[in-house]
Amino acid sequence: MMFKSINPMTGAVIAEYAQTTPAEVQNILEQAQQAQQAWRKVCFEERAGLMLNVADLLVTNKQQYAEMMTNEMGKITAQGIAEIEKCAWVCRFYAEQAAQFLGSEDIETDAHHSFVSYHPLGIVLAVMPWNFPFWQVFRFAAPGLMAGNGCILKHARNVSGCALMIESVFREANFPEHLFCSLLIGIPETTRVLQDPRIAAVTITSSVNAGRTVATEAGKVLKKCVLELGGADAFIVLEDADIDKAVEVGIIGRFQNSGQSCIAAKRFIVVKAVYEEFKQKFVTAVSRLKMGDPSEEGIYIGPQARMDLRDVLAEQVQRSVIAGASVLIGGEVPEGEGAFYPPTVLANVKPGMAAWSEELFGPVATLICVADEAEAIQVANGTDFGLSGSIWTQDLARGERIATNQIESGAAFVNDMSRSDPRMPFGGIRQSGYGRELGIFGIREFVNIHSVWVNKL
Repeated sequence: MMFKSINPMTGAVIAEYAQTTPAEVQNILEQAQQAQQAWRKVCFEERAGLMLNVADLLVTNKQQYAEMMTNEMGKITAQGIAEIEKCAWVCRFYAEQAAQFLGSEDIETDAHHSFVSYHPLGIVLAVMPWNFPFWQVFRFAAPGLMAGNGCILKHARNVSGCALMIESVFREANFPEHLFCSLLIGIPETTRVLQDPRIAAVTITSSVNAGRTVATEAGKVLKKCVLELGGADAFIVLEDADIDKAVEVGIIGRFQNSGQSCIAAKRFIVVKAVYEEFKQKFVTAVSRLKMGDPSEEGIYIGPQARMDLRDVLAEQVQRSVIAGASVLIGGEVPEGEGAFYPPTVLANVKPGMAAWSEELFGPVATLICVADEAEAIQVANGTDFGLSGSIWTQDLARGERIATNQIESGAAFVNDMSRSDPRMPFGGIRQSGYGRELGIFGIREFVNIHSVWVNKL
C-alpha cells in the first residue's frame, strides 16, 4: 500500500511512500529497543550536545523544511519557517534544562537518606497530526530523548515526507541509529504497535475520537498515555479592553496556520458594551487577509490541508447558518481547484449550533455577544473542551483573577493569544485531553519517578 502526499492547493500528487511492512515494523521495534537500552546510559551532557546539533540543523535547513510543509499541507511558507525556528528553540531548551529537571531530589523523611530519581520508561510511541507537522513532533521528541527514551513516530499519512525529513534530522545530528524512527502505517497497524511490549507509553495529538481510541487501547495494556486533543478556546473581550489590540492579536490567534490549530481562538465572547465596535473592526481586519498560494509573500490564508477537511468545515458553517447564524464575511466555498475556504466570521451563534458546540478547524471565527463579565465566563466554560483561553482587559488584577480562578482550562492568557511555549506546561482538561507537554512537567510525563529510601543498619 502506498501513502500519497497531495498538494492541497493543486491536488497534484507530490510523492508516494510505501507503507512500512509488518516485518519492517518488527525489525524497527527491535532495533529501537536495543538503541534505547544503550541510550539510557548516556550522560545528559552527551545527549545535550546531540540535541544542540539538531537545533543547528533545523535552523540551517529551515527553508527546505518549511517548503515541505507548504507542499504537503498548505502551510504558509513564512509560518513554516517560524515553526522550524520554534522546534530549534525547544531542542535548545531541553538540552540546557533536562539535567536539572531530572536531577535527583532529596526528600526529608524518617530515613537516613531518601530521595526521588527519574529514569526513562523506554520507547514512546507518538501519534502526531498534520497541522504543525514539525512542531508537534519536536515538542514530544526533544524532552523524550533528553530523558533517555527512544521515539517511534506514527505521523499523519498526508505529511509522510515531513515524517521522513524529521527522522533524517536526528540521523544527520549523529543521534544513535534507530533511536528515533518513523513508521508509515495505518490505524490497525498502529494499534498493534501500541500493544507491543517494547512500547512503554504513547502520546497523541489528534481529534477527540482518535484520542478515545488510543486511550482505550493504552488502557488495555496499562501503558502511560498523554492526550492533546481538540479545543474551542474562548477569547473574552471585556468592556475595558484595548479593542484595537484585541482585534490585532485575535486575527493572528484565529487565522494563523489558516485556522488549523487546536489552540486557536475560536469563540470570540464580547461584552455588549464594546461588541459593535469589536465586530466592525474585526470584520474589517478579516477582509484584508489575502487567500492564495501559501508560498507567495503577503498571503495569510492558504488551502486547508485536505479537501475532505475543507468540506467538513463548509458543512459545519452551513449547518450553523441554517440554524440561524449570520455570515458577516466569507462562508462560501470558492470556485476553482484547491482545498480553499475563505476567512469567515459568524455572528448570532447560539447554543445547539455546530459553531457553538463543535470545533471548527479552519479559518472561521464565531462572535458571541454577552451582557457582562459573569456571562462571558459562563459561556467560556460552557463547552466540553478545556484547552486554553484568553481574557482582554486593561485591569491586570481583574484579568489575572479570571484567568487563575474562573476559566476552566489547561491554560489562560491575559491580553495575549493562547500559545505553546517550551518553558510552560501545555495540555487540557475534559475532552481536550490529559497529561502535559513542555516545561518541567512535560519531560517528567514519560519517566519512572523512583522513590529511594535508605536507612542505617
